[in-house]
Amino acid sequence: MLHLVPEFSPDFEPKTYPEPIARLASLRNALRVVDQFGGGPASDFEDDDQLTARWESAGEAAKRCFDRRSAEMVAVATTGLEIISERQKDGIDLNPAAKQVIADELRGDFEKLQKLFR
Repeated sequence: MLHLVPEFSPDFEPKTYPEPIARLASLRNALRVVDQFGGGPASDFEDDDQLTARWESAGEAAKRCFDRRSAEMVAVATTGLEIISERQKDGIDLNPAAKQVIADELRGDFEKLQKLFR
């Protein structure tokens, strides 16, 4: 018999990460989008499980610093993606050098953010 409703295993629980690690994953995805437009694949970054372990053992000062820096990075990523999206919607191709500047800025900030937990 054909079942259209998916069956879920009671043993399956989706993996959840602390909010800061989820934010980092979102920023990593934004970098991949911008970097794709900028002319190359995004760099590989550490596994979220490793970052979660480091987050949980980090001191309060490192966590506050991460929170502040990641909020700034979210603002940069959002602005960059909005500019690219609006230009494409208007049929205007953003200069590849401008896209690369956005990607380089995000990549540098992302790497600094990861160093807080090393």
